Amino acid sequence: MIYKPAKLTFDVNSRTSPSVKTDIQFITQDLNTARLDFALTKDGVPLPLSAVVGKLVLVMSNGSKFVRNITLVDKPEGKAEYVLSADEIRHYGNVKAELLMYYTNGQALSIHRFEFKIDRSLIDQDIAPVAEYYIDDFEALKTQIEDLYDDVIATVAELEEKFEDLDNVETKDGAQAKVDAHANNADVHVTAAQKTAWTAKETPAGAQAKVTEHANNLTMHVTSEERASWNARETTQGAQIKVNTHEAKTSMHVSDVEKTKWNSGQLSKITADDGKAYQRINATDPSYLDRLLTLPGVHSWYVHEAHPDMPVKSSMRALSVFSENTYGWVIGANNRGEMYYNRSTTNTAGTAQEWGGWKRLLTDADASTVSWKTPTLSNGWKQYVAPDGSNHTIRYSKDAFGVVEIVGAIYGGAIGSVPAFTLDEGYTPIQQTYFSGVASSVGTPGVPQTHRTLIGTDGKVVIQSCSNSANPNEFITFGFRFKAK
Repeated sequence: MIYKPAKLTFDVNSRTSPSVKTDIQFITQDLNTARLDFALTKDGVPLPLSAVVGKLVLVMSNGSKFVRNITLVDKPEGKAEYVLSADEIRHYGNVKAELLMYYTNGQALSIHRFEFKIDRSLIDQDIAPVAEYYIDDFEALKTQIEDLYDDVIATVAELEEKFEDLDNVETKDGAQAKVDAHANNADVHVTAAQKTAWTAKETPAGAQAKVTEHANNLTMHVTSEERASWNARETTQGAQIKVNTHEAKTSMHVSDVEKTKWNSGQLSKITADDGKAYQRINATDPSYLDRLLTLPGVHSWYVHEAHPDMPVKSSMRALSVFSENTYGWVIGANNRGEMYYNRSTTNTAGTAQEWGGWKRLLTDADASTVSWKTPTLSNGWKQYVAPDGSNHTIRYSKDAFGVVEIVGAIYGGAIGSVPAFTLDEGYTPIQQTYFSGVASSVGTPGVPQTHRTLIGTDGKVVIQSCSNSANPNEFITFGFRFKAK
């Protein structure tokens, strides 16, 4: 079918504006082709049209009035249409219209009033339409009411016929007497105790299954082969004689004295014989790391005066030295429980060593222990407080691996090139860093909004822009992580 569609988009809200004059223009020769397309929304989303009847009221320039049913073409998306009839299109002039919705639960909505125009075709210059009125469904409604009346009359007649049998219905007392007599008849009833006793009894099939299972259980039965094997085994007296003979062979046993002597020896001394550090070292000597590798293998030292290049200075006391082939390792611990290591590229004594420098060994506890800082907000920015009281405090931290994290939310400040706050020294990125985060959707319902934020190498945090042009600084959230320089 060919149509001349005219699109109308209406939002269902209360308003004081008068009828909307549209630029829609049809011709009196648009027979069954002049179509009005409606798209209905409410609060920015399509208005569902389930359980509803749509009516279109048309008031023509000559006083004619038509009330028509519209066609719901897409109920979930709020779309409907109406094609003007041949009787309606010949009423040329300005047309006032109103779209109405009637719900099955008794509610009704006036969607909108609007106006459009029907021009007289050149071929229709002689027509003079008369005033007429037509409302859809009046005749159908009359027929439904008449059908409903006939159904009620038939139902009343049926009830009158059933009431004639009421005299034969059992009385409440008579029915109760019969129930009591049945309930007291012990011959036809079974007690709960009897049911329990009968349920607990074994069935013939169940008993046979248990006997078969027991007969097939080779674990608890003894075969003739097992009996022969056990009869051939050593007696208790015979076993004791063999044990005594073995125990008397002193050449193959170790005495307590021998065990004590061997336990006191060391094949490679990790510590001194008294269990303490192998040797004390004065680490103020610039070549103290080289001298630690003069002994091969694994050994330990105790530092009684530290060198300035040692981490945490003199608090690092215990050193363990590992050297093999062309490299060496020195691992140290201080009284705080922190571990450090230093690695060389050669372990040749008396020559210059290439040491990589002291580095701390991090633990899981170091990675999970952080302290949070609260920045000072500037340029109008304030701490955001959620209506439900949930925590959105703006703060930042740095973990043991140098990763900075910023969390929280702010509102109300300037957007552009001025900072919302500045990070402390040691918490700044290695290069300019950009992030995209969640912003407020106030004013743009159903459409997620974002903001673009710059964190400079000087620590300044700048909210550069926000996709919500209606309320750009209503709600700015942070959840960013980056490596500090």
